[in-house]
Amino acid sequence: MRSIDLSAAAWRKSSYSNSDGGQCVEVSDDFADVVPVRDSKNSRGPALTFAADGWSSFVSAVKDDVLST
Repeated sequence: MRSIDLSAAAWRKSSYSNSDGGQCVEVSDDFADVVPVRDSKNSRGPALTFAADGWSSFVSAVKDDVLST
């Protein structure tokens, strides 16, 4: 697995994040092949990286409410 330098990444808060400051997720669109995701309350903490096509499928499923329990 290769390491990705995220130090210059531009982060944006997910539109699905909680508006009161809790449960916030940030993503970066700066990379072609991967999508880094982090907890906005811990910006110096770790980020998870997902394959861009997998992340796109996940977001589409959330928007289509496919993942509801």
